[in-house]
Parts: sequence; C-alpha cells; structure tokens
Amino acid sequence: MAEHRIMSDEELRERTRALLDEVHPEKVESIPFRQKQYEHGLAWVHFPEGYGGLGLSPKMNLIVHDEITKHSKVVHNDPPASIIGIGMGAPVVLTYGTEEMKKRLLPKIFSGEEIWCQLFSEPSAGSDVAGLASTAVRDGDDWILNGQKVWTTVAHLSRWGMLLARTNPDVPKHDGLSYFVLDMHAPGVEVRPLYQITGEAEFNEVFMTDVRIPHDRMLGKEGQGWRVAITTLMNERVAIGGGGSKRKGGGATAQLLKLWQERKQGGRSAGQEAILRDRVTRAYIETELLRLTAQRARAAQKSGNPGPEGSVSKLAQAEIHKRLWELAIDVLGDDGLSFEAGYELRQNSPTPDTVEALAKYQFLRSRANSIEGGTSEIMRNILGERVLGLPGEPRVDKEVAWKEVPRS
Repeated sequence: MAEHRIMSDEELRERTRALLDEVHPEKVESIPFRQKQYEHGLAWVHFPEGYGGLGLSPKMNLIVHDEITKHSKVVHNDPPASIIGIGMGAPVVLTYGTEEMKKRLLPKIFSGEEIWCQLFSEPSAGSDVAGLASTAVRDGDDWILNGQKVWTTVAHLSRWGMLLARTNPDVPKHDGLSYFVLDMHAPGVEVRPLYQITGEAEFNEVFMTDVRIPHDRMLGKEGQGWRVAITTLMNERVAIGGGGSKRKGGGATAQLLKLWQERKQGGRSAGQEAILRDRVTRAYIETELLRLTAQRARAAQKSGNPGPEGSVSKLAQAEIHKRLWELAIDVLGDDGLSFEAGYELRQNSPTPDTVEALAKYQFLRSRANSIEGGTSEIMRNILGERVLGLPGEPRVDKEVAWKEVPRS
C-alpha cells in the first residue's frame, strides 16, 4: 500500500484558505461550495489526488474542518441524506470502481447532488446478509435482477443503490454473490415507504422486477460480492459510530445538558436529584469516550477503508444513545410521558423545534440504533471473532451450495 503524502498542517490550512478565497460558504449554497471543495482535494484528504483528496493521513481531514469553521460562520457539513453515499459508497467506489465510475460518481457523492442507498437486507435474510435470495441472471451485456430488499434508508431520495445479489446459487452462499451499482430510477424498481414509531419513513422496502443492470456497473468481479460488501459494512459501522458530534460536549450531550439546566425540580427529593445528576455526569463521560473512540477509528482508516475496529464505535454509539435519550425523558419528568398528539405519517420529518420535542423524538428514534447498520448482537460477534480471536459460532451451511440450504 502506498505511503501517505507528507504535507504540513500549515500547508493544508493554506490550501483550505485558498478554497475560501475562491468560494466562501457564507456566500454560496452547500452544493456549489462542496463541488469546489472536491476540486481542491479537500473533500476526503486521505483519498488520492484527482479523487477529492491529496493522499494524506485521514486524521488531517480534521484540519480542513477546523480551518473552515475558524473563518466562516456557515459550515456546509455532510448533508444528512448523504451519509450512506459519503460514508460507504465513496470508499467502495474508490476501492473497486473503474476509472470511469470514480470520475463520474465520486464528485456528486461528496457534493450531495446524488443520494445513495444500500440494498443488502431482505425479509428472509436480515442479520444473515450472505443468505439473501435476490437474483441477477446474465443476459448478454446486462444482468436481469429480481427480488426484494427491506429497511433501505433514503431509497425514496436516492439516485444510486449499492446492491448485493445472488449470481450463482450452485456454490456456498458467500461465494455466489456479486455487487452492483443500481440505477434507482431504472424501469422495474419500486420503492415503498416503511413507517416507524415516530410517524416518519426513513426506511423503505424496494421491489425489483426484471430490472436490467449493465455489466459495467458491477463493482469487483463476478462472485466477489461478499468481499466488496465487507468493505461497505466496515465503512458503514464507522459512519454510524462516528456520526455524532466531533466537538467535545456537542450534539446529543449538549441537548441533554440543556434539558438538565432547564429542568423542573419540583416533585423530586434531594436523593432523586443526586441520582439524576450522577446519571447525567456518567452520560457526559460515556459520550466523550465515544467521540474519542470514533476519532481513533477514523484515524485508523487505510485507503478509506477501516478494519473491524469500527464495530466498537458502532456498538457503543447504539447502546450509549439509547441510554442517553432514556435519561433525557427522566430529566423531563412528567412532561416526558406523552408524545405530541396529531403527528402524521410522512416521508420526511422536520427537525423538532424545541429541546423537549427533540428528546421525545430521539427517545423513540434511538430504539433503532441497536438494529440499523448491524444489530448489537452481530457487532459483539464481530468483535469477539475478528478482534479478540474467539472461536466462531458453529455454521452448518459452510460448505453447502446455497440452493441446497433449507429455508423457511
């Protein structure tokens, strides 16, 4: 693997200031600013030159962010709907895509012009991704895709999807998969919303009926889909686990502290107040440890792709955030017992306009943290087997052709 290019912190700051001199975030919208940021190699500085980067160490991305925030009151951060494309799609395209794919796809991933989704999970293969049943059959220069995917975040907004499908049922399940970039606007692709307890539909189910995918949209080679999928999943865990605030005491922690400062103290004994204060203190410590752990995971990335250490921050993020928002409801006291009446089913949800409403929303939304992007149980298995080197769970289908494995 090529060594990182050497550039001093001050040189990188000078390059960032040159970007701000050409186009300033206070004077333009997000997309045109981020387009220029990509052209200057300041999108992902650890990516190679010509692909939004400068070939530097991943930790130097923080210098770019720091310099922009120092000179601008407006910061065009990663668009929320683009987390999948930026955190997962870009590293996979960089690693396995053709030159044409990289030049075409990477700039619009970073700018937010094109949203991406991930088409892995299926109704009959949730945590067992490799057991999926969607099929792709070769037909000349195309593949004919049929199947169903589920829990597909932002599919309703997406231009492209990272798709895993079975191209060979006659070999063991991991060996018969191939990986494609799917045009979400192609004929035969149908997206249906899945409404959550919050009333919104971030997730969708996606039906694919005789969808044609050109062969040149395959990432990696035929049958290498699982290898490409692992790259996607490792990046997903870093993206989710590192998705909180990069600033000490920011994000969810800041909202909890605001609730604590504004709380109604009536009705609680001195002992109950002391217990709550201790829980708030512990939550602050845990979220700070999570922030630092996520920083280490990002810094450990090589060529844009992390190892299994990303599962640490993913697992911690899920469990800590659930506890934090449960605590927020307890801090609210009686006011936290009800969700506002009259909320309706909707595809997109506006950000709650008060910290109290945010706490109630996040209490409900955080239930999904230990499921999405790999369940906490799966994360523990990965850490046990791949990080700690513990024996794997018994597998009865290891050497069995996928078509011969009994399914319900």
